[in-house]
Amino acid sequence: MSRTRRLFVWHRFITPLIVVVVLGLLLLWLSSLQLDSIEQRTLNWDYIALRVSEHLSLTVAASALVAVLAIPAGILLSRTRSRVLRGTILGIANIGQATPAVGVVILLAIVWQTGYTTALVALVIYAFLPVLRNTMIGLQQVDANVTESARGMGMTGGQVLWRIELPLAVPVILAGLRTSLVFCVGVATIATFINAGGLGDMIVNGLKLQRFPVLVTGAVLVACIALLIDWLAAVAEDLLRPRGI
Repeated sequence: MSRTRRLFVWHRFITPLIVVVVLGLLLLWLSSLQLDSIEQRTLNWDYIALRVSEHLSLTVAASALVAVLAIPAGILLSRTRSRVLRGTILGIANIGQATPAVGVVILLAIVWQTGYTTALVALVIYAFLPVLRNTMIGLQQVDANVTESARGMGMTGGQVLWRIELPLAVPVILAGLRTSLVFCVGVATIATFINAGGLGDMIVNGLKLQRFPVLVTGAVLVACIALLIDWLAAVAEDLLRPRGI
């Protein structure tokens, strides 16, 4: 194995190694504490597993919806000449990104309802812009000479899009999805304020009840999930990147 390849492999395993070490230190620290009855009701495997699964469910579902909605919207905006359509969609996406995350969540809960669905919609609104913009930028950065050559060979507009433009735009689009995933992990902690679960429950409970171990555990778990998801997205980005890019 070449030196460059060895460095690449080592670099890719730094993040999961750090996460494992941090979680191990957290477990050792918690095992050394004398937990009271309130802390024991929170710091147990069943409760933590439930909150982690709720957090991941919100994050993955929101990111999948963002990909399904934002990528086609980005393709549409890169093709349309309508300034009204472009301005309307970008304006709505910018509002979702510019508004503080807690504001989006609370406003939706006020005008709609509380619970998982509202938190999911709020996450989609908040994480929509990075994927939309990266899709547009990725398609716009494709060399015009390449697309003209493809059309000269007899390809239709759809064939040029699927065989030439989208594969070349994949690295930029995946970078937007990576950003969106990390956004969702962080913002999902606010879902607890509208009764949608997640690791935000642990953080808020630790603050309200002044239980430092509960607070630290919730915060560390959120940070570790964000690091792991970012790492997985980076690996996927490398694997899906077309050769030569």
